[in-house]
Amino acid sequence: MLKANIIPLFVIIPLLSAFLISLLGKYLKRQFIYVFSNISCFLLLYFSFYGLNMLRSCGSNIFVYKIGGWAPPFGICLVFDGLAGFMLVIVNLIAFIVNIYSLNYIEKYTDKPKFFTLVFLMLTGMNGLIVTGDLFNLYIFLEVASLSSYALVAFGTDSEDLEASFKYAIMGSLASIFVFLGIAILYGFTSTLNMADMAMIIAEKTGSRIIPFVSVLFIVGFGTKAALMPVHAWLPDAHPAAPASISAMLSGVLIKTLGIYALARILFNVIGISSAISSILVFLGALSLSVAVLLAFAQTDLKRLLAYSSISQVGYIILGIGLATPLGILGALFHLFNHSAIKSLLFLNAGAIDYAAGTRDLREMSGLKEKMPVTANTSLAASLSVAGIPPFAGFFSKLIIIFACIEKGYIGYAFIAVIGSILTLATFMKMQKLAFFGKLNEKYNYLKEVPLAMKLSMVVLAVICVCGGLLLLPRWNFFLSDAANVLLEGSHYAVKVFEAVK
Repeated sequence: MLKANIIPLFVIIPLLSAFLISLLGKYLKRQFIYVFSNISCFLLLYFSFYGLNMLRSCGSNIFVYKIGGWAPPFGICLVFDGLAGFMLVIVNLIAFIVNIYSLNYIEKYTDKPKFFTLVFLMLTGMNGLIVTGDLFNLYIFLEVASLSSYALVAFGTDSEDLEASFKYAIMGSLASIFVFLGIAILYGFTSTLNMADMAMIIAEKTGSRIIPFVSVLFIVGFGTKAALMPVHAWLPDAHPAAPASISAMLSGVLIKTLGIYALARILFNVIGISSAISSILVFLGALSLSVAVLLAFAQTDLKRLLAYSSISQVGYIILGIGLATPLGILGALFHLFNHSAIKSLLFLNAGAIDYAAGTRDLREMSGLKEKMPVTANTSLAASLSVAGIPPFAGFFSKLIIIFACIEKGYIGYAFIAVIGSILTLATFMKMQKLAFFGKLNEKYNYLKEVPLAMKLSMVVLAVICVCGGLLLLPRWNFFLSDAANVLLEGSHYAVKVFEAVK
């Protein structure tokens, strides 16, 4: 099918970009690398929107690309549906904005070709994981993205960076082992690696004790990738060590793609969500959102504060997904989109402060708004949104998750979500007060606002934080509803894949 031919481009474009930058980067001027990387990111974003538009315009809700012309289950296939399109838009939008930001920010690092090579390899892994219809290839793309992120965390090569990267690699490798064991057991149980074929076989073999065991393996493995408590310890170290643009990618899209998306796709569309697994996810989500926000409030390192906040907000998303209701999943996906923009912006703000003032310590900052008004105002917009203050986008997604808890009778979890939001507000008001308000510290009299590319990236993300609630309007809500419907349909995903292949 001609429409399905765009799907391989989500892997080919970033992989080819990584190869060309690695091969020719040292012979080319840095301006050419910047232009080339931006064109590649723009093309990925364009095809993401184009794919979603095709799904709507042709009345189909899924496209399948057969690699080599071999139909599943014997051949490997790539799948583009509402959920894949939703994630591709988020990943490639954030990658494009962060890439623009990096044009100036990365100047303080020496080996720019290697930086962009690793970024595009990470993008290859994320995009490939989203569109693959094969469980083993999902694992391969997971590893490609993970290995690239390990190297990017250590890109500064300071002792702190190397230690954080090593810790991240150890925990990431353990997570990969759990995921691989789960895939191996499912392969032994079903004799197939095609996700659609596997879903149909599992649906027929009801009552097996293997499925709950494998589900727990995936929760541990992908939960670690998502930095879900209590397997979160790598994230607070990795974020302060990584360059700010990479921290934005890690928190904005990587943990959501390698962790939340992969877990939701497998539990809902392949294995089938059970009430026991749903209860585990709801508990872990509530644990993460409540405990991590307390740890965030206690931090004085700006990026470490944002890292713990990311763990807390992942808790909201997992809570909504774990409810497994239409309202809960809609709220979870909406918060996933909002948090991708919010936390990417906050890490870019942290990078701008570090770029201009050379510090991440909130105790050393004061009155920076006077010298950095764009950074201050965009940071305030993101802070109010992540805290769930109306009319910012984060308010609507959190409200939906809270209503979903009440709808299902989980009043206690709804109360925890409300308290978590209040504590998040306290955390970010503390951050705003220490960093931007008050009297300007005399040693920062020389400061000036960051370059245009960095300011532009922050402003665009701030607009999303302010206007993201418009996605709930009837004209735009298909972006969320189509993605939510894919998860709600469960193993019917398999039927659609095989119908699209015919």
